[in-house]
Amino acid sequence: MGRETLPQVPMGSDAAHTAALQHGPWRMTRDLSSGLEQVERFLVRSRFDLAPWGLVALIAGIASWFITPSAWHWGAVIGAGLGIALAAIGFFRAEGRYPYLRRSLAVVGIAVALGCALVWIKAELVGARPIARPIAATLEATVLDREDQPAEQRVRLTLATREPGGARAIKVRMNLPLDQAKGSIEKGARLRLRARLVPPPAPMLPGGYDFSRTAWFAGIAATGSVLGPVEVLQPGERGPIAAAQRKLSEHVRANLDGSAGTIAAALASGDRGAIAEADDQAMRDAGLTHLLSVSGLHVSAVVAAGYFVALRLLALWPWLALRVRLPLVAAGTGALVGIGYTLLTGAELPTIRSCIGAVLVLAALAMGRDPLSMRMVTIAGFLVVLFWPEAVVGPSFQMSFAAVIAIVALHGSAAMRAFNAPREEGWLAKGARHLAALLLTGVVIELALMPIVLFHFHRAGVYGALANVVAIPLTTLASMPLIALALLFDLVGIGAPFWWLAGKSLELLLALAHWVAGMPGAVKAMPGMGRGAFALFVLGGLWLALWQSRIRLLGLVPVAAGLVMLTQVRTPDLLVSSDGKHVGITGVAGEDLLVLRDSKSGYTRDNLLESAGMSGATRTIAEWPGANCNPDFCALTLEREGRSWRLLIGRGTDFVPERALAAACDRADIVIAGRYLPRSCQPRWLKVDRRMLDQTGGLKIDLAQRELTTVAEDQGQHGWWTPRQANQPSEKELTANVATSAADQ
Repeated sequence: MGRETLPQVPMGSDAAHTAALQHGPWRMTRDLSSGLEQVERFLVRSRFDLAPWGLVALIAGIASWFITPSAWHWGAVIGAGLGIALAAIGFFRAEGRYPYLRRSLAVVGIAVALGCALVWIKAELVGARPIARPIAATLEATVLDREDQPAEQRVRLTLATREPGGARAIKVRMNLPLDQAKGSIEKGARLRLRARLVPPPAPMLPGGYDFSRTAWFAGIAATGSVLGPVEVLQPGERGPIAAAQRKLSEHVRANLDGSAGTIAAALASGDRGAIAEADDQAMRDAGLTHLLSVSGLHVSAVVAAGYFVALRLLALWPWLALRVRLPLVAAGTGALVGIGYTLLTGAELPTIRSCIGAVLVLAALAMGRDPLSMRMVTIAGFLVVLFWPEAVVGPSFQMSFAAVIAIVALHGSAAMRAFNAPREEGWLAKGARHLAALLLTGVVIELALMPIVLFHFHRAGVYGALANVVAIPLTTLASMPLIALALLFDLVGIGAPFWWLAGKSLELLLALAHWVAGMPGAVKAMPGMGRGAFALFVLGGLWLALWQSRIRLLGLVPVAAGLVMLTQVRTPDLLVSSDGKHVGITGVAGEDLLVLRDSKSGYTRDNLLESAGMSGATRTIAEWPGANCNPDFCALTLEREGRSWRLLIGRGTDFVPERALAAACDRADIVIAGRYLPRSCQPRWLKVDRRMLDQTGGLKIDLAQRELTTVAEDQGQHGWWTPRQANQPSEKELTANVATSAADQ
């Protein structure tokens, strides 16, 4: 019999459609199975390490809580993470294949959900609702903490008290003039004082420092300043650690005068309050400010010194060396020294984080494991975010871990291991090789940190890598050991030579900082980087660092995309502070920023300059020849991309005739005022008054694109952000408030 010929089904018929439906799912399943098999083989071939990526997923879950606006979104993130994990476990287990992929998806999904839930729970547990409005009141309070800041002529107190007009117990942060800071005002003291309290301030401008968020997680409901004298109802006493810290700081400054003494006190005790603003700024612009804050570098140096000194001294005792594992004893000694140094310097979060990392390194050394590995970084990172998940969005955490990850990734690469491998060579060649490795490490760290610095501070030191090549060895191998020797020999009264040498080394450090900061182009300033560009830099950097094979080079793609987005960042034309009292105008005074009024606050001036991406000075609008000002308003015209924009900016608080104000508003494209304006004020495009600012917070305005960026956009429904609606006056009250004098602009 011949082979039977099957009938051909016309392609346009219903039968063809039915056949396609029957074969389509099978083909899709086959394609899906093939794709999953390829992913599985890729993970195995690339030596995929799940632990660090699990930490990345945990951090991503935490970050998602800060980025997304509401509880609905937070629940969706948690649900999506758990859904991915359950789907991976259920589907792939039924298949019995893809163990790497199954485990990876499950861990990543659970970590994202856990991160979002973790920070959400902590925010609900520790968050303190801010007071509703500014208020002046007489308080009875207990001192919880005291921080001396002699460079700013003040003492910062953290107090526990009752909310004025209510029964709620609150924690407030208060500034007290230095001349009123009696010795009895210590932790535990009971005080009666009159103070002006305000809610913890939100960012002054979009992308600025958000103290309200920091205060929420610190449990602070208000900040303020003391009005008048302080009555001490019950004196307080310094705790033993605080007393030792302050005594050590005073002892160091008594032996070293000037700027060198203030920096030595910071290195020895963590007390940065006496460092002059000029020195602090120079260190920041030179990329050396990390040397002033006790963190990884300092703790590592102290722990390493404790470890090696203990190891060498114990090795001199043969009986002990033959019976005890000396590296284990030395590691325990180094850990105790590191913990003691952490407590002595105030046990701030960066110091605690560094101490955890150093202790883990010692544990690895004691067990004979590689101390510089991503697993160690992962364990340290997990411990930090478990207890302080809010640290993830702060620059301190990001910069610390970015630097450590960059070091571990660089020195773990095959090329760097080959370069650092021992070989037969002269001391000059060996020294040159180590210097080259140090310089390369500095460059890699600076590249890793630059996106973080630009995102948070809008400015970065360009020559930081070169400066750190000198500054880090100078600090860790000269200044800190000399300070330690000076303190040791002070016990027998012969520490003066070491103090002199320590002072000279710190003077050299400061001279380097001022020289580098003063070089042309030493500081790169730019307007705020968007979250999208920052996320691309973070993703690219992590991809480059965490993969082991050539696939890591794909991390250059998001980095390149981030650089492209960075080139598209536009300088805002107008900046308006959250209270409307401060306005910045770019592009009309050369390198200087045109501002509405001179501010006594360096914080305000720095915020305006940083948000504008400028490093020049400020000039008032009234001094600019193109402005027409009277005590109440300034009128000026800006030229932007072929169009003229007429601005009317309020500068006074006197009453203004409503008819005159309405006529002036009609002639303006934009009206900006730090007060409530009546509805009769109708400019051609935009009216920015207190009614609007109470809802939006500070503003950045791009005239060419007609775009507004607001503080409120990044706040969502988090507890620390509450638009101010209760204080808005009615239209009747507004009309009554615009009554008497001022010239028509």
